[in-house]
Amino acid sequence: MSESREEQALKAYIRLLKSKGANEESLKQREDFLLKLAFRHEEELSENCVYRKAVENLLDEVDRSFWPFCLSVTREYYPFWANDIKAIAALNSEHAFDFELTTWQPTDINLKKVWESLDKQQFELSETWPMKAYIHGLRQEGASQAIVDTRIKLVKLLLIRLKEAPEKTPKIYRIAVDSTYALFDKKETRRLFLAVVREFYYFWIGAPEASSYIFIENSDFA
Repeated sequence: MSESREEQALKAYIRLLKSKGANEESLKQREDFLLKLAFRHEEELSENCVYRKAVENLLDEVDRSFWPFCLSVTREYYPFWANDIKAIAALNSEHAFDFELTTWQPTDINLKKVWESLDKQQFELSETWPMKAYIHGLRQEGASQAIVDTRIKLVKLLLIRLKEAPEKTPKIYRIAVDSTYALFDKKETRRLFLAVVREFYYFWIGAPEASSYIFIENSDFA
C-alpha cells in the first residue's frame, strides 16, 4: 500500500532531524505533534491555506503555552509537506535546527495595556530605521494609511518584545514572533501578524531587497 503525502513528508522530516543530531525524545515529541495535523485538501484552497488551516485547527486543541513549540515545528515541517526541494536543501545545508532549549523568552505582557500605549513608546534609532523603511515599502506598494498604521503597530509590538533580547539573530526573532502570536485571540489578527512579521524581518536585518517581500494581501501561514 502506497504511503500518503503526509506520511512521506513526515518520514523525510524525521530522517533529516536524525541526521542533524536530534535525540529520540525530541524526535518523538515532534512526530507525535505532527501526526495530529489533519489536512482537508479543498480544491479551491492554495497549499499554504490548507496547511495554515490544519495548523490553526490543531492549535485550538493545544494549550497556548505550547504554541511556540508548535509553531517552530510546523515551520520546520512545511517544506517537507509542500515538497519544496530547494527549501529542504537549504535546511540541510544551514544550521536551521536547534534542539537545545532556549533560555530567553520575551517578558510576559498585558496585550491590551501595551497595545493602547504603543504610540507613546520610544524606540532606538536601530528600531526606527527599519520601521521607516518598511513604511516606505508599504507606500510604494500602494498601501493605504490605515493599512500602514495597523502594520506598524504590530511591528512596534514585536520590537517591544525584542528589546531585552540578548542578541539579534533569526532564532531570537522567531522566538519573539511565536510568543507574541499566542497573545492574539482572533485568528484573523494572528494571520495578519504573521504576514507582517515575515515582511518586516527583511527590513529588520537590513536586506537590500526587503521591499520585494511585501505582499499587502498576504495572510498565508507558511
